[in-house]
Amino acid sequence: MPVGTSSAALNLAAALEPAQLELARAALHVELPDDVRARVARCREFVLDVSGSGRAIYGVTTGFGPLVEFEGRADGAGQSDNTIIHHIVGHGELMPPAVARAAVLARLFSLAQGRSGVSEEVVTALIAVLGTEFAPAVPRLGSVGASGDLQPLAYVAHALRGNGNAFFQGQLMPAGDALAKAGLRELKLDGRDALALVNGISVTAAALGLAVAQANRSHRTAELLSALLTDVLGCGTEFVSVGLLAAFGHPDVAETGAAMRTWLAGSTPSGERPLQEAYSIRCAPQLIGAAGTSVRHADEVVRRDLNGVSDNPLFFPESREVVHGGNFFGQPSAFAADQLNVALVQLGNLAERQLDLLVDPNRTNGLPPMLSPLPGQHHALQGVQLCTTATVAAMRRAATPASVQSLPTNLHNQDVVPFGTQAAFAALDQAGLLRYLHAGLAIGLRQAVHVGARRPHAPKLAEVFDRIAEEVPPIVADRPLDTTLGRVADLLDVVVSEVEGV
Repeated sequence: MPVGTSSAALNLAAALEPAQLELARAALHVELPDDVRARVARCREFVLDVSGSGRAIYGVTTGFGPLVEFEGRADGAGQSDNTIIHHIVGHGELMPPAVARAAVLARLFSLAQGRSGVSEEVVTALIAVLGTEFAPAVPRLGSVGASGDLQPLAYVAHALRGNGNAFFQGQLMPAGDALAKAGLRELKLDGRDALALVNGISVTAAALGLAVAQANRSHRTAELLSALLTDVLGCGTEFVSVGLLAAFGHPDVAETGAAMRTWLAGSTPSGERPLQEAYSIRCAPQLIGAAGTSVRHADEVVRRDLNGVSDNPLFFPESREVVHGGNFFGQPSAFAADQLNVALVQLGNLAERQLDLLVDPNRTNGLPPMLSPLPGQHHALQGVQLCTTATVAAMRRAATPASVQSLPTNLHNQDVVPFGTQAAFAALDQAGLLRYLHAGLAIGLRQAVHVGARRPHAPKLAEVFDRIAEEVPPIVADRPLDTTLGRVADLLDVVVSEVEGV
């Protein structure tokens, strides 16, 4: 049996949710129901039948890409080599093991639809991999997302065959060694198996799905921290009025307003704030709600990717059709990832402006500059704000859409490409950076109360504040806060995940 104890379980007959991709970071049990096993076997039998009839099938009897006009290698093992080895040219940093394993999970669900013609051995091998702590070592750069994620998925197949490198329990080593430590056998593939493994957008779907899962939490965190800022400063709450936001006409804005009202229940204005707050407070529902629309759209798109079939060709045993087409073209996810990217940057802009407001004594009814108990002798949030500014600048530079950067390649066989893989990884990076912006703002809110702001009046916010305060002692004298930022980011994820309906 493979080494590793599964702590979670999924069923291949059920829909795959974006948040479930996060389960793949650890050993994961995946169930293969009899009906799924049967449809995989039925499609495989059909592929073997038609490929033995002399019928031309891309990747089974032919070369690949623009070399489709030439015959492929006669033996299955050689055809498998043809598919994989010429793609082992990726570079750049390695994607984290959790992302590579999420891609394996996404590919498994596509292949289990029974339209790719893979052998049952491939499906059971991917299930076995996910049941361990094995992860292929996959460079991030190489895919244009047009004929699927050819190069990154080729690295997955390469590692499963015992070649290249892989991670086991987070340690990088030769793939053969990692397979042995995990109790896994090297995977044997024929041409159809190999092509089906690499010819889909499962890396794109995995990266976008992971970005969506975090973006959903960060969207709720933005609502929470905006409400906490409102309460700590004693602001009025007219800006989240039911009627006001309903009149705006955007359901997601109204939903954000409802979430903020739930957090703010029990808060009372101090009477010391201006009639109209700065936009980073007053327009928070409109901004966060609009970002929520983009997050929801990306969620809808990636769900379709995770539960559809991305491959070429597809096989339909019931009608004896072999259909060559473009279901490996990741344009929907490319557009959705770019839109999500922009929304995450604007949420970052909001967090940066809210922190800027908080450390400015001219806008906080006299709290000390940088929230320092002894300005000049200690600097409190000054370093956090500088890091926040640098982070927002980095996010803005990475917000250039990838989906419009089409470049012809592959002898003009791929004459238009979506670059969905790069778009998805950009969104995943942005989601990670936003966590730290929110953590910096949370630390600022905790410190603001220490130097004179009021403790939250709203019971729900007071409870969250206490959890933050327990994690972050007041800054009496300057100290390193880098690891604190990480702990607070984790805490905020936990807090919003615990809340139902907010």
